[in-house]
Amino acid sequence: MEGSPHILIVDDDREIRDLLARFLDKHGLRITTAAEGREMQRVLDGSRIDLIVLDLMLPGEDGLTLCRNLRAKSRIPVIMLTAMGEETDRIVGLEMGADDYLAKPFNPRELLARIKAVLRRVGEAPSAAPVEGGAVLEFAGWTLDLDRRELQRPDGIMVPLSSGEYELLAVFATHPGRVLSRDQLLDLARGREAQPFDRSIDVQVSRLRRKIEAEPQDPALIKTVRNGGYTFTPSVRRRQRAEPEAE
Repeated sequence: MEGSPHILIVDDDREIRDLLARFLDKHGLRITTAAEGREMQRVLDGSRIDLIVLDLMLPGEDGLTLCRNLRAKSRIPVIMLTAMGEETDRIVGLEMGADDYLAKPFNPRELLARIKAVLRRVGEAPSAAPVEGGAVLEFAGWTLDLDRRELQRPDGIMVPLSSGEYELLAVFATHPGRVLSRDQLLDLARGREAQPFDRSIDVQVSRLRRKIEAEPQDPALIKTVRNGGYTFTPSVRRRQRAEPEAE
């Protein structure tokens, strides 16, 4: 299945690895598996991986540590597998840079749907905000390149974003001044409905504030609206990226 998305499943439970590998392979994905962090790193060193399904509880380095280390050098999307009911694990996983999470036990079909949704987000701009090729958004001195999915600080330094952080910022920057509820943000940025007590958007907003706000505890760009959600306050200018001239 050359050309199919390449998924790396990292789980120390061989039965779960094999079950997921068979199911996802049957649905057209190319699958590689690993039982722990060192094996995962060997795969990453030798293969191009499009998405990682990463179990939280692993021998040696746990999933949170692996996700944090991965985020320091890569933007490969990560779906974290957590124990049922462990909300703290899910929140910390998102804070470490995971793009989505799924609580065990789960239906493999739901994992497949999450994988497709994350890959779709990575490959496209937000569906609610189509943009022309080469579009760049400028706000408060920052520059967001929607084609390259790159964020540049006012001093010119690039700021790494996970795919979830990029999608959320792109939604905010294409809806400046609007109050967006958590449900709207989850739908626009992730293409799915919020579940009861779902705090993933709050976690992503908190991560985003730490990257773009001068004072994350007193945010000036992403404001919380009581009983409403969030609003992106700066004015946004859209322009086309200047392409280098052919010699």
